[in-house]
Amino acid sequence: MSQDRIGGFGGAAGAASGADGAGGGEYRSGFVSFVGRPNAGKSTLTNALVGQKIAITSDKPQTTRTVVRGIVHRPDGQLILVDTPGLHRPRTLLGERLNDLVHSTWSEVDVVAMCFPADEKVGPGDRHIATELAKLKRVTKVAVATKTDLVGPDRIAQHLLDIARLGADLGIEWAEQVPVSSVSGDQVHLLADLLIGLLPEGPPLYPDGELTDSPEEVLVAELIREAALDGVRDELPHSIAVVVEEMGLREGRPADRPLTEVHAYLYVERDSQKGIVIGHKGSRLKQVGQRARTQIAELVGTPVYLDLRVKIAKDWQRDPRQLRRLGF
Repeated sequence: MSQDRIGGFGGAAGAASGADGAGGGEYRSGFVSFVGRPNAGKSTLTNALVGQKIAITSDKPQTTRTVVRGIVHRPDGQLILVDTPGLHRPRTLLGERLNDLVHSTWSEVDVVAMCFPADEKVGPGDRHIATELAKLKRVTKVAVATKTDLVGPDRIAQHLLDIARLGADLGIEWAEQVPVSSVSGDQVHLLADLLIGLLPEGPPLYPDGELTDSPEEVLVAELIREAALDGVRDELPHSIAVVVEEMGLREGRPADRPLTEVHAYLYVERDSQKGIVIGHKGSRLKQVGQRARTQIAELVGTPVYLDLRVKIAKDWQRDPRQLRRLGF
């Protein structure tokens, strides 16, 4: 199996700030799943609510492949956000497994919030997902109009009417319809208020200050994949997978000069794709490494050495054995 590599260093960034602790009075906690078609703004909204990047974002469809839980701590409750892959018509075994992941998640949460991007009309893809959502009888449903910073007030108003009409057609009673912008922050806090109010009463489910339950290695692999997705051709994003083989503090370093070592493999399906990822004389892979190191350093709070190698796993999206090896 052929491979290429790149190594290097990146600077550190500040650690995440702590979240508010629980206050007195009625306290609510529970799980909310964001759903919608690919590129509907689910991951960006998750990050905006948590206040820190815990889900990768990209303009490429089907960027999210794992269930990432982001945790919002407030005095009146704890909101656990479940960012799932976009529900779509699958063309590979990977696509089928991602859809299964979405459906299984829906059955385990308290609220499902469907995202409708305001810069696009409500269409067949939205209707397909909403039809599946209508089959859930015991889950509270919320409609979120995302990306409102990209359109004017009249378009937002019409979008909300279209969402309401879709719900009426399918027998969905939206508990709330909320327009938000994750980029500008407009109404993000209001959405959090409304979601908290829909959760059952109960104690916190995660320790104060914990922002996600995803293992650090998974987050690092996703940050590398996000960097690799930037600027690649349309057919390539689905073929990229990343696995962190080894990660930890380098031994023998002074306590005041820690260094996190990350050894990861970036998998593609064909030799031609490998050439695209690496670029001329390794130029593109170097850019991927530089961007990923910066993001990883912000996550772990130390400088980072990243050893990134590219391998070919032929047609891995359709191969059950390779899917298992890559964590799907």
